[in-house]
Amino acid sequence: MPEGEFDSYSRRFLRWLEEEKGYSVNTVISYGRDLAEFAEFAGFPGVRTIDVAMVRGFVYSIHSRNSPASVARELSALRSFFRFLVRNKVVDIDPVAVISMPKRDHYMPAFLTVDETFALLEAPNPEDRFWRRDRAIMEVLYGAGLRVAELVDLDLVRIDLADGMIRVLGKGKKERLVPMGRAAVESVAAWLPERISILRRGVARGGEVAEGALFLNLRGGRLTTRSVERLVEQYSSRLGLAVRVTPHSLRHSFATHLLEMGADLRTVQELLGHASLSTTQRYTHLNMEHLAGVYDRAHPMAFSRKKE
Repeated sequence: MPEGEFDSYSRRFLRWLEEEKGYSVNTVISYGRDLAEFAEFAGFPGVRTIDVAMVRGFVYSIHSRNSPASVARELSALRSFFRFLVRNKVVDIDPVAVISMPKRDHYMPAFLTVDETFALLEAPNPEDRFWRRDRAIMEVLYGAGLRVAELVDLDLVRIDLADGMIRVLGKGKKERLVPMGRAAVESVAAWLPERISILRRGVARGGEVAEGALFLNLRGGRLTTRSVERLVEQYSSRLGLAVRVTPHSLRHSFATHLLEMGADLRTVQELLGHASLSTTQRYTHLNMEHLAGVYDRAHPMAFSRKKE
C-alpha cells in the first residue's frame, strides 16, 4: 500500500489500539488488513474526502464474497477508525455512523460434554514429550475458562497455587481474579520442575528465554497461541472426538458446564471477563438445549408422548 495520509492515520490508529486499548496482536493485524482493503477499494483517499457513499460502496463490494460476520468485522474496523479520527479532531463527520451492521447468523459456540472434557484432559501421557506441560495447559484453559491469548501471556507471578487463583490480564488490559480448580493447581505444580530445567538448558545454550512465562516451548521461549491450538488439536484427534476441538472449545465447555450445574449468568460473565452480559447469554441457549434433552430422556410424560 503506498505511503499516504490514510496509511499514516491508519498506523497511528493501530498503534493506539495496541498500546492504549491493549488489543491483541492478532486483532490489530486483522484491523490493519481490513483498513488496507478499504483503502485499496477507495483508491487510497485522504481521510477527509471519505463519505457515506464511498463506505456503502465498499460494504456492497465485499458482501457477495464474505459472510455477514466478516462484513460486520470489516465495518467494525472502519467504525472504530473513524471514531478515533473524530475523537482526535482529524475529521468532523463520521461517514460510517449511519451504515447499519449486517444481520449476523446466530453463533452457537462448540463445547464438549463433561466426559469428553475429562478424556481430553487426561489424554497427555508419559509417552508424550511435554505431557506435564500439555496437561497443565488444558487444565488451566478449562479450569479457569481462559482465552488462549490470556493463557500464553500468563506469567508465573500471576499464579497463586496456595489459594488456587490466577490474576488474568484480559482484553483491554483489564485484570480479573479467577479460581483455577484443584486439578489445574496440581497439574501446574507438576509442570514447574520441568519448566525450571527447560529455562536452565536455554540459558546454558546462550539462547533468549522467557523467564517470567508460565508455559514454555522447547527452547525456553514463551508459547504462541498457534502452538497451543496445535497441541489441543493433536490430543483431540487422538481421542477421535466428533467435533473440532480448539482452546476456545475448552473455554466454552467451562462456561456451559458451570451453567448446567446452576451457576448464575453474572458469575459466569465475571469469570469469563465478558464486558457485556449479552455475550455470556449465548451460553443460555446451550444450557436450555441441555435441559430440554434431559427432560426428553427422563420425564415420564415426555416418554409417553414419544410412544404415541
